[in-house]
Amino acid sequence: MMDIESFKQLALSFPDVTEEPHFDKISFRIRKKIFATLSKKDNRISIKLSEVDQSVFCSIDKSIIYPVPNKWGKQGWTQVELKQIKKPILKDLLQAAYHEVKGQ
Repeated sequence: MMDIESFKQLALSFPDVTEEPHFDKISFRIRKKIFATLSKKDNRISIKLSEVDQSVFCSIDKSIIYPVPNKWGKQGWTQVELKQIKKPILKDLLQAAYHEVKGQ
Protein backbone atom coordinates (compact mmCIF):
# COMPACT_ATOMS: atom_id res chain seq x y z
CA MET A 1 0.00 0.00 0.00
CA MET A 2 3.05 2.16 -0.44
CA ASP A 3 4.12 3.84 -3.63
CA ILE A 4 7.72 4.45 -4.65
CA GLU A 5 7.79 8.17 -3.85
CA SER A 6 6.27 7.65 -0.39
CA PHE A 7 8.86 4.95 0.32
CA LYS A 8 11.70 7.23 -0.78
CA GLN A 9 10.45 10.05 1.46
CA LEU A 10 10.20 7.67 4.40
CA ALA A 11 13.69 6.22 3.87
CA LEU A 12 15.21 9.69 3.52
CA SER A 13 13.50 10.89 6.71
CA PHE A 14 16.10 9.11 8.87
CA PRO A 15 19.12 11.20 9.95
CA ASP A 16 22.12 11.33 7.59
CA VAL A 17 20.60 9.03 4.93
CA THR A 18 21.74 9.47 1.35
CA GLU A 19 20.19 8.16 -1.86
CA GLU A 20 22.64 6.76 -4.41
CA PRO A 21 22.54 4.50 -7.46
CA HIS A 22 23.39 0.83 -6.92
CA PHE A 23 23.56 -1.10 -10.21
CA ASP A 24 19.98 -1.07 -11.57
CA LYS A 25 18.52 -0.06 -8.19
CA ILE A 26 18.49 2.90 -5.84
CA SER A 27 20.28 2.49 -2.53
CA PHE A 28 19.69 4.24 0.77
CA ARG A 29 22.78 4.55 2.93
CA ILE A 30 23.93 5.60 6.35
CA ARG A 31 27.66 6.42 6.48
CA LYS A 32 28.14 4.88 3.01
CA LYS A 33 26.63 1.55 4.14
CA ILE A 34 23.48 0.31 2.42
CA PHE A 35 20.48 -0.41 4.64
CA ALA A 36 17.87 -0.55 1.85
CA THR A 37 17.63 -0.81 -1.92
CA LEU A 38 14.68 -0.06 -4.17
CA SER A 39 13.85 -1.86 -7.39
CA LYS A 40 11.42 0.41 -9.24
CA LYS A 41 10.93 -2.24 -11.90
CA ASP A 42 9.72 -4.84 -9.38
CA ASN A 43 8.15 -2.37 -6.93
CA ARG A 44 10.14 -4.13 -4.21
CA ILE A 45 12.69 -3.15 -1.62
CA SER A 46 15.47 -5.12 0.03
CA ILE A 47 16.53 -4.24 3.55
CA LYS A 48 19.26 -5.42 5.92
CA LEU A 49 17.88 -6.86 9.16
CA SER A 50 19.37 -8.79 12.04
CA GLU A 51 18.61 -12.51 12.03
CA VAL A 52 16.10 -12.05 14.86
CA ASP A 53 14.35 -9.06 13.22
CA GLN A 54 14.19 -10.93 9.92
CA SER A 55 12.47 -13.86 11.62
CA VAL A 56 9.98 -11.64 13.44
CA PHE A 57 9.04 -9.48 10.44
CA CYS A 58 8.80 -12.43 8.04
CA SER A 59 6.33 -14.09 10.40
CA ILE A 60 3.86 -11.25 9.73
CA ASP A 61 3.19 -12.40 6.16
CA LYS A 62 5.73 -14.40 4.13
CA SER A 63 4.10 -13.37 0.85
CA ILE A 64 4.93 -9.71 1.60
CA ILE A 65 8.13 -9.90 3.72
CA TYR A 66 10.60 -12.70 3.01
CA PRO A 67 14.34 -13.43 3.02
CA VAL A 68 16.27 -12.91 -0.20
CA PRO A 69 16.44 -16.47 -1.60
CA ASN A 70 20.22 -16.99 -1.50
CA LYS A 71 23.24 -16.43 0.75
CA TRP A 72 22.26 -12.76 1.13
CA GLY A 73 19.01 -13.84 2.79
CA LYS A 74 20.99 -15.81 5.36
CA GLN A 75 22.86 -12.58 6.16
CA GLY A 76 19.61 -10.76 6.96
CA TRP A 77 18.73 -9.27 3.58
CA THR A 78 14.96 -9.27 3.32
CA GLN A 79 12.60 -8.35 0.49
CA VAL A 80 9.40 -6.37 0.92
CA GLU A 81 6.59 -6.01 -1.61
CA LEU A 82 5.78 -2.29 -1.61
CA LYS A 83 2.24 -2.48 -3.00
CA GLN A 84 1.18 -4.84 -0.22
CA ILE A 85 2.96 -3.46 2.85
CA LYS A 86 1.23 -1.14 5.30
CA LYS A 87 3.01 2.10 6.15
CA PRO A 88 3.39 1.47 9.93
CA ILE A 89 5.02 -1.91 9.32
CA LEU A 90 7.27 -0.48 6.62
CA LYS A 91 8.34 2.31 8.96
CA ASP A 92 9.24 -0.30 11.62
CA LEU A 93 11.16 -2.36 9.03
CA LEU A 94 13.13 0.66 7.86
CA GLN A 95 13.90 1.72 11.40
CA ALA A 96 15.20 -1.78 12.23
CA ALA A 97 17.34 -1.84 9.06
CA TYR A 98 18.66 1.66 9.65
CA HIS A 99 19.74 0.83 13.21
CA GLU A 100 21.17 -2.56 12.17
CA VAL A 101 23.49 -0.94 9.61
CA LYS A 102 24.20 2.21 11.63
CA GLY A 103 25.41 0.06 14.52
CA GLN A 104 27.97 -1.82 12.40
